[in-house]
Amino acid sequence: MYDKIDYEHLREILCVERTNEALAKRTKMFKDFDPNGNGFLSLAEVDKGIRDVLKLPDIFSIKQVIMRAFQAAKDSVKNKSKHSDDYIERNEFRYLLCYLRQYFEYHEMFEKVNTDHDKYIDYDEFVAAIPTFEKWGVKVTDPEKTFAKIDTDKGGRIRFDEFCHWAIQNNLDIDTDDDFEDGCLKNLK
Repeated sequence: MYDKIDYEHLREILCVERTNEALAKRTKMFKDFDPNGNGFLSLAEVDKGIRDVLKLPDIFSIKQVIMRAFQAAKDSVKNKSKHSDDYIERNEFRYLLCYLRQYFEYHEMFEKVNTDHDKYIDYDEFVAAIPTFEKWGVKVTDPEKTFAKIDTDKGGRIRFDEFCHWAIQNNLDIDTDDDFEDGCLKNLK
């Protein structure tokens, strides 16, 4: 699946540029994501919007990507609404779209390393991926220490969210993407 990702096409669909044209498209897109018109997007509405509005089945099928992007976006702007902590508001929507794209890239990386596709990276997979990590921008000099640092729950395997934290801290960038950069990515943790 990941060998055929067209990041340029994904970027076009997500309309994350800071242009008037992209803003107009995002405004319409937000309305399409928000069927009840209340100005707030729940996780379920975002999930449905990815499937029905954006028509991105690859992202729709990866709930970890949607959940992480949703959680990061709903905390990206300090809103005063009583619903701010639970929903995506209009001024957070662009962040959501940027984060979807970025977490999708992290998921692609994760899947390339997780060769047995068991949803975890074990130590052997991690060590085997050291040359790949270097291509993505990080040199691992002490695999045991690095693995232990990433494995924050000390479960002996790296989960997707643990990998994302490490990828964000180290600015990992897969070599097959569109080299997406945006100021909003600085808010990711």
